Amino acid sequence: MGQLDGKRVAFFAAPEGVEQVELTTPWDRLDAEGATLDMVSLEPGQIQMVHHLDRGDTFTVDRTVEEADAAEYDALVLPGGVANPDRARMDPRAVAFVRAFFEAGKPVAAICHAPWLLVEADVVRDRTVTSWPSLRTDLQNAGATWVDQEVVVDTGLVTSRKPDDLDAFCAKAIEEIAEGEHDRQQRSA
Repeated sequence: MGQLDGKRVAFFAAPEGVEQVELTTPWDRLDAEGATLDMVSLEPGQIQMVHHLDRGDTFTVDRTVEEADAAEYDALVLPGGVANPDRARMDPRAVAFVRAFFEAGKPVAAICHAPWLLVEADVVRDRTVTSWPSLRTDLQNAGATWVDQEVVVDTGLVTSRKPDDLDAFCAKAIEEIAEGEHDRQQRSA
């Protein structure tokens, strides 16, 4: 039995530009722990992943953001890549989907550039987070305290900087998802 048996987790990414290793590594680790996983995106079909700027593999979408309901999930994972969260944060459906996890106090894990989506959802105020360094000013302007650490956990919110941090990111995401909902997360959203 895994730590996440019985847990249902949504992964959310835009149709293109998601960093492959930041999607596939957490997906594989959560799957190995027994979680039921759904890939949620803006459009049906396939997500085009990247290796930094080079084209990577594709990943099948299970549900569109219109079909998915945060209430059906125990947690949310947001992989990075520059284009992925930049596109997603411009879509009100994506922003609302992310914000719903915070309103319900559910764990959220975001790596690299994915915290851009958290800024747009206005859920980082008074939180300590990390990210790819270029997001530092955006996160601080949104009211977060930004730190340069491989992983940061702030009451159900797990953030990491880059692919090199994936081991720590996945371990803390699994821990927070196993723990479940957080009251403070609900109050801060």
